[in-house]
Amino acid sequence: MTGFAYLIASVLFIMALRGLSSPESARQGNMFGITGMVIAILTALSDPSVVSFSMILVGMLIGGFIGTVVALRIQMTALPQLVAAFHSLVGLAAVFVAGAAFYNPEAYNIGTPGDIYTGSIIEMSLGLIIGAITFSGSVIAFAKLQGMMSGNPITFRLQHPLNGLIAGLIVLTMLMLISGQTPGTFWTLAGLSFLIGFLLIIPIGGADMPVVVSMLNSYSGWAACGIGFTLSNPALIITGALVGSSGAILSYIMCKGMNRSIINVLLGGFGGDTGGASAAASTGDKTAKSGAAADAAFLMKNANKVIIIPGYGMAVAQAQHALREMADVLKAEGVGIAYAIHPVAGRMPGHMNVLLAEANVPYDEVFELDEINHEFSSADVAFVIGANDTTNPVAKTDPSSPIAGMPILEAGKAGTVLFVKRSLSPGYAGVDNPLFYADNAMMLFGDAKKMTEEIVQALA
Repeated sequence: MTGFAYLIASVLFIMALRGLSSPESARQGNMFGITGMVIAILTALSDPSVVSFSMILVGMLIGGFIGTVVALRIQMTALPQLVAAFHSLVGLAAVFVAGAAFYNPEAYNIGTPGDIYTGSIIEMSLGLIIGAITFSGSVIAFAKLQGMMSGNPITFRLQHPLNGLIAGLIVLTMLMLISGQTPGTFWTLAGLSFLIGFLLIIPIGGADMPVVVSMLNSYSGWAACGIGFTLSNPALIITGALVGSSGAILSYIMCKGMNRSIINVLLGGFGGDTGGASAAASTGDKTAKSGAAADAAFLMKNANKVIIIPGYGMAVAQAQHALREMADVLKAEGVGIAYAIHPVAGRMPGHMNVLLAEANVPYDEVFELDEINHEFSSADVAFVIGANDTTNPVAKTDPSSPIAGMPILEAGKAGTVLFVKRSLSPGYAGVDNPLFYADNAMMLFGDAKKMTEEIVQALA
């Protein structure tokens, strides 16, 4: 019955991933995932070897309370750092389980202290290493996304050789743990893994954060999978493998969307925070035309087709509801509306989709880059709200640019391009956008939400 129940839970987890592949079925996918997790937890608790129900209940109540409070209070704009924080907890849980199995292997039927079966100690070591890297790396990602530390790449001399040395020490310490199985070796391995997790993420800049979040998601899955082997728990093995492989595939998709490789991300230190002081970065004698809400309202009201390109600036200003209201007014005037989503818009995969869904934007109006790019040439207006690098033509024209080769949304092909931004400052990649100064471009300087609300008033 245990095996059958775990099989049902695993199938539900697969159906959850399938549901989460589309905004239209995401709610159903979440329900499949919740149901599968409830079945998995009840099955684990029904094991005759489980005796500390009071301790387990206390842990579930504490964790459940914290999760509920966080879920109720979290803003949709803060989802990326929330995901990073939750990844860190998965990694830490793997470290704790590895520690428990190491000190009390009899409880897991994997041997005795100092004489753990070779296969089990290897699985435990891998779970410990990946879990520790996931924890410390996710903590740094959270701090960067939350603004608790600079989003700029933090690099220093001989950084890569140092990382290589620590990686070599991790492999050596793991071999020593397999042969010696002493507590000192165990915690040395944990310490080195925590350290390299920090060092791997601090040189990564803000522009690569979507890939980092996805990559850490993959790490957390493989950590859970490794610990699943230690516990001989098929549900944990399957779930960990699902999360690990899907996270790896998503990381690949994100890297493809940025024309970068995983190695490129880990070693490149690409993009960071850009302040207003560097606003007119390398503008020279170029002049950007600025307009007001009334100008934008006139242009869009007289258009046949308007394509909206949301970016992280929309998320920060929480302008999604005002944006949907603007779109509704335009649709009432007979204007065609579509939303163009770049694979790396925002700070995590699907960030813009989630925000638009929160504002009840119809799913059939939201299109990915490959689906919408050919439409810009027939659009009268491209309304860019808080996006920058994802519309920057430098990616196609300058091979030496940090964003060279990155697929972009072809906003410049529209009749008029309206940019809603606080200033002319470059995006996370720190690259000035020449589209700001194009003849068919108009800058709408100000807070994204306030400007959009003013456009709605002007339309009315």
